[in-house]
Amino acid sequence: AGLRVLNDFLADRSYIEGYVPSQADIAVFEAIGAPPPADLFHALRWYNHIKSYEKQKASLPGVKKALGKYGPADVEDTTGAATDSKDDDDIDLFGSDDEEESEEAKKLREERLAQYESKKSKKPAVVAKSSILLDVKPWDDETDMAKLEECVRSIQADGLVWGSSKLVPVGYGIKKLQIQCVVEDDKVGTDMLEERITAFEDYVQSMDVAAFNKI
Repeated sequence: AGLRVLNDFLADRSYIEGYVPSQADIAVFEAIGAPPPADLFHALRWYNHIKSYEKQKASLPGVKKALGKYGPADVEDTTGAATDSKDDDDIDLFGSDDEEESEEAKKLREERLAQYESKKSKKPAVVAKSSILLDVKPWDDETDMAKLEECVRSIQADGLVWGSSKLVPVGYGIKKLQIQCVVEDDKVGTDMLEERITAFEDYVQSMDVAAFNKI
């Protein structure tokens, strides 16, 4: 029964207390002594995870407390009485003698799950972005580089932001435009940039990607 309460307790959390492994997890882990059965998958997941900290358990934060101090606040603490028993199987880590989950505990668990889902749904999606450095080469030394850059910067797209630029000598009096941009990966690709930049064929001979970095 105690393992079932532990399993339900861990349905919406990763650790006994807080958001990192602590001495609370070690205290319960050592009291269990063996992996929970496979059908109690939340408890089994937690057990295997805490087991990986076995060599570091002494350095984990927190102070060990009596087992009855952990777990759902609405469940009666009977761990003291259980510990006096010679039969380790009778130890109820989370202080519940009931075979079935109480209505109050069930309601509390459902409320916590709802709160967790609500928080998770409000988290902003991570937008994958890249920083790209482009080399834009003109036809010759007579190409109007100011006009060339104006043409490049005229390219507008959702998820595209132009940055700094400079002219870099390439020889024979010819300079190339080196220009930085930040793009959202799902919206703008290098193929699209090349197609639109080289469309200014009166000024642009070619475009190359000089550097590409994920942000």
